[in-house]
Amino acid sequence: MTEHRLAVLGAGVMGTAIATLAVGHGVPVTLVEVDPDRRGAARANVAQQLRMAKLMGHLPRTVTEGELTTTESIADIGNATAVVESVTELAELKAKVLADVSTVVGRGTLIASNTSAIPIDELAGAVAEPADLVGIHFMNPPYLIKAVEVIRGPRSSDEAMAATAGLLTALGRAPVVVGDGPGFVINRVLQRMINEAARIVEDGVATPEAVDALFTGCLGHRTGPLATADLIGLDNVVDSLRVLHERTGDDGYRPCALLETKVRDGEHGRKSGRGFFEHGGLR
Repeated sequence: MTEHRLAVLGAGVMGTAIATLAVGHGVPVTLVEVDPDRRGAARANVAQQLRMAKLMGHLPRTVTEGELTTTESIADIGNATAVVESVTELAELKAKVLADVSTVVGRGTLIASNTSAIPIDELAGAVAEPADLVGIHFMNPPYLIKAVEVIRGPRSSDEAMAATAGLLTALGRAPVVVGDGPGFVINRVLQRMINEAARIVEDGVATPEAVDALFTGCLGHRTGPLATADLIGLDNVVDSLRVLHERTGDDGYRPCALLETKVRDGEHGRKSGRGFFEHGGLR
């Protein structure tokens, strides 16, 4: 079996959850975060998620956990067999981070972006070897949701795709390979749906509760679009919508005023305790 050593860049909601998934499957992780507060909280966040995931049966209880190392420096990831970038959804920031990764890891090392909407080939220009870059779009939380959207960019190599399949197999995930483009599949559809659902609430047509009840009760969705938005993080939703709007020119992706207002007011969803719904005790 291949010995995997994963580097995760960014200790936000998704970065720590990806680290949890890997550690829980026995894969050692180096978690890179420049913000000292996030870095300081990362170990406790991962430990808490590990306990919950094992209790719920979503991570194996008999596997020896992989070692978790936290650092502020990308220079510490030189021995990684794969790198997953999970920083804020800003193309310029992601490109800079990916360029920095290229100076540390060897050519042929799998580099993956966990971007929600930025085309992979747009980011590929930032890395030394574009063939090494793929998209691995984990759903939140990745240790709960087995399917993973894998994006093959026009320059992604067969070797990078094989390495992606090997890594996700080791993490107990099921890859679904799609082509490149703004939003790929999931967010090209989902973000427009969330935006329209928020606009319906903004227009006074229905409450958030009514909107989601129709999706769960009539369409069989496990969660409605607005509860899903709260789980993703409304700030992340707005960032993704902006990416889609800028790259498609389609006004259906222009973030509606209610989403913009909630983000400005710090109502980011579950991670802040309030979004479209109250999330007491989840701060």
